[in-house]
Amino acid sequence: MKNSILFIACIGMISFFWSCNATTESETNTPINTKPVNEEVTTPLVKSVMTAEKQSELTPEEVLNMFKEGNERFMKNELTNRDLPAQVKATSSGQYPKAIVLSCVDSRVPVENVLDVGIGDIFVARVAGNFVNEDILGSMEFATKVAGSKLVVVMGHEHCGAVKAAIDDVVLGNITGLLAKIKPAVDAVPGFENKRTSKDQEFVASVVGSNVGNTINEIREKSPILKEMEENGEIKIVGGVYDLDTGKIEFMEM
Repeated sequence: MKNSILFIACIGMISFFWSCNATTESETNTPINTKPVNEEVTTPLVKSVMTAEKQSELTPEEVLNMFKEGNERFMKNELTNRDLPAQVKATSSGQYPKAIVLSCVDSRVPVENVLDVGIGDIFVARVAGNFVNEDILGSMEFATKVAGSKLVVVMGHEHCGAVKAAIDDVVLGNITGLLAKIKPAVDAVPGFENKRTSKDQEFVASVVGSNVGNTINEIREKSPILKEMEENGEIKIVGGVYDLDTGKIEFMEM
């Protein structure tokens, strides 16, 4: 009798576990999402680079528009896919950049990325506070008169540390001399009364713009070559301010 009861109990337990297992398998096999998975769309890598022929056909305005479009792609995280090793090889025998960009040294402003350009596309000069001196002017003259670039861009950025230091009259080693070249842009901004410190973000922003404008004025005043090329329509000299919060460059024709 006891054996019979034990046998029946065993059969019941087996049936129970079988039923649980069957339910689990059924639930496992039920698809969670019946929507088809879209195949990833890949675009071919860009291998081409600027050539002498392409460069000669460009106008300064076209290059500026290219930069505006490239910056839009950067903000949308849609940078051009490039075959960098192929571009390295293609530019090894020569270069024909379409522009030269003068930028601050700030690490948050990767010039080639924010403009979405490849190897051989632009010259880049960098110095804290994006001002010009004899060496940078010479580099700009080489880029345009000798190497054929069509655009000169002076690009500042918001919250610039060099501008803030110039506003606050920082004195420290060789930095002091560097800041002296930015100081005229500080003095050129009127008003703000007792708020002319680096703590006032509106004043800092005004000085950043003033510094870009001052640099452009100095390019035209101190480089007869660049001034003449601009007057002849061979090049365009423009300014820009990079927004650290959005990645947008506000271009300014001055």
